[in-house]
Amino acid sequence: MGQNERTFDLAVIGAGPGGYVASVRAAQLGMRVALVERDRLGGVCLNWGCIPTKVLLQSAHVLSLMRRAGEFGVQADNIRADFGIAVKRSREKAERLSKGIEFLMRKNKVALFSGEARFTSAKELEISDRDGKTHEAIRAERILLATGSRPRLLPHVAVDGKVVLTSTEAMLLDRAPASMIIIGGGAIGVEFADIYQAYGTAVTLVELLPTILPYEDEEITALLHRALTKKGITILTNTSVERIAVEAGQARVTVSSNGKSQELPGETVLVAVGRMPNSEVGGLKELGVATKNGFVAVDERMESSVPGIYAIGDLVGAPLLAHKASHDGIRAVERMAKLDDGEAINVAKIPSCTYCHPQVASVGLTEAKARAEGHTIRVGRFPFSASGMAIALGETEGIIKVIADATHGEILGVHIVGAQATELIAEAGLAISMEATPEEIAGSIHAHPTLSEAVSEAALAALGRAIHM
Repeated sequence: MGQNERTFDLAVIGAGPGGYVASVRAAQLGMRVALVERDRLGGVCLNWGCIPTKVLLQSAHVLSLMRRAGEFGVQADNIRADFGIAVKRSREKAERLSKGIEFLMRKNKVALFSGEARFTSAKELEISDRDGKTHEAIRAERILLATGSRPRLLPHVAVDGKVVLTSTEAMLLDRAPASMIIIGGGAIGVEFADIYQAYGTAVTLVELLPTILPYEDEEITALLHRALTKKGITILTNTSVERIAVEAGQARVTVSSNGKSQELPGETVLVAVGRMPNSEVGGLKELGVATKNGFVAVDERMESSVPGIYAIGDLVGAPLLAHKASHDGIRAVERMAKLDDGEAINVAKIPSCTYCHPQVASVGLTEAKARAEGHTIRVGRFPFSASGMAIALGETEGIIKVIADATHGEILGVHIVGAQATELIAEAGLAISMEATPEEIAGSIHAHPTLSEAVSEAALAALGRAIHM
């Protein structure tokens, strides 16, 4: 490779949803871009997280629907479920999308480098193979860190990948275990609980805080708790893990709640207590890049304390979401190109989605948060049980909840538990971004029959004018 070909305007470390999106946008803006990835294009999200888990969740949902087939006038006897085939399908879909990203890089003339990147200066990187042997050296005017995150582990708990698992191993099992104890009731834990329960695993979900999905609206999480319990998932909240022991290929998890301990036996244990940033990039500490609690500190332009070094996505802090990482990446390269700065990313406008069944999605303030911030609020609720389309689909669990400022009318938050919540939340996100009011949502004609009508009805309910309840 010639010297000119080794010099770039931008080098991106990490090809997840933050890094590859930033690379495409930078190329669109005329930059010469290098993208370095040590594993697979698409990062954790595409290969080991967002996409394959959603494939597994869809398989679980199909299986659950087949068991209810009689409700729809369909006789489906002797249903057989093969978890190994579902896992194989999830790997195939991930591989397909990873190849799609490779095509995008070629299309946008992004130079791909495979290996581990290490800083030798603020503008130079060495790239080494798995054995630590350097095989490339590149220089870039700016370097963007998009190295993502990895599962957070519990202290003194050894993950063996067979009995004690992280989310990565949990999506690669060739069969569903007889029992599983899931430690952590966040989105990852709840989604895996839903998957494995559908395949016949006896699931116990353990959460330290008072509710599962603890950052969602309490009314929504209470409804989800009830729905998952109805499925047969055991949920223990306000419960801490004291010890995990593995003997003869089986686990015993000692937990404590209200001062009382109990031992939970399980064939497997899934540790799903969150994620931690991959900020240990070689040479980064020596350059003096500031961090806080392991996260890289950045300004509103996503630039670190060292000029020319930027960071995005999970690496810079909560929320650790793929769509937030992509937005960060676009923002970073557009600021490099000196486009209009615009406003800083408002975390309250970032939607949160959990893809269990029923789904949970939200954007904006919870009811408790809105009151804590001093808002006088109006709250509108509309149940899926009153939605014609939800009834037709046989998906009547859940509600849509709209929170609006009673003084100015602006919508502050929308929270959904129910069918297709993760799709319905897009309208709410747009409404909050445009500072819309319940009147404006209700004044937009929603097609009938659709699930989206329930959003309009919840907006009307906030005005005291709901029609269908």
